[in-house]
Amino acid sequence: MLHIYSYSTNLHPAAAIAQIGIVTVLIVTVTFFLILLILGVRKSYKLKAENERLSEKQMNIPKDDNEEEDYSEGHLYD
Repeated sequence: MLHIYSYSTNLHPAAAIAQIGIVTVLIVTVTFFLILLILGVRKSYKLKAENERLSEKQMNIPKDDNEEEDYSEGHLYD
């Protein structure tokens, strides 16, 4: 058991550099996608709030009784 432990701690310097590089790339990638996720959730909440605001605004607009008015009277058709 001691032999396995000593083998794993005595890595070649190039292997240690490669591991550090891989860990760095993974940290950068995870950070990037975490930022994208946070921005997406934030935008989702903003869109939901705007949708609710517009829905309330739509309900407050009075409806016309003459919705089916004919607008083709002013046009000339051949």
